[in-house]
Amino acid sequence: MLSRRIVLLLPLTVLAVGSAYTLTQTASAGPTLDAETAFQRATTGDLLLVDIRQPEEWAEIGSPKGAQRLDLRSPNFLERLVALADGDTSRPIALICASGGRSARTAQALIDAGFTNVLDVSEGMLGSSAGPGWLARGLPVVTD
Repeated sequence: MLSRRIVLLLPLTVLAVGSAYTLTQTASAGPTLDAETAFQRATTGDLLLVDIRQPEEWAEIGSPKGAQRLDLRSPNFLERLVALADGDTSRPIALICASGGRSARTAQALIDAGFTNVLDVSEGMLGSSAGPGWLARGLPVVTD
């Protein structure tokens, strides 16, 4: 009787454990870029650098020099991003936020929406496990 219960419950247990494991895993990281390379490429016009933080954050510490400011919460975010990219969804676009969380999620959403060359500046402005961040690297900011 006990062995019959084990045989019947084992597949359900495996399924439950497997589902829990899958739910706890984060999405695989997409293409990333360090802050220094993002600055260099934005300066040469090789990519569109977009600061997706909020206006309060821009006012507090500034934005990367060469970046376009586009509040992620903006109701017409996608429309404005397409306009910044001159309608070219294959144009290289690098997203930066404070520490890489919002930029990673937004990069994936843009890829899902049909953009084909989106990069995440994963260390962000303030730094993360991916690197020291734009500010700590001493890269230029604008504060207007």
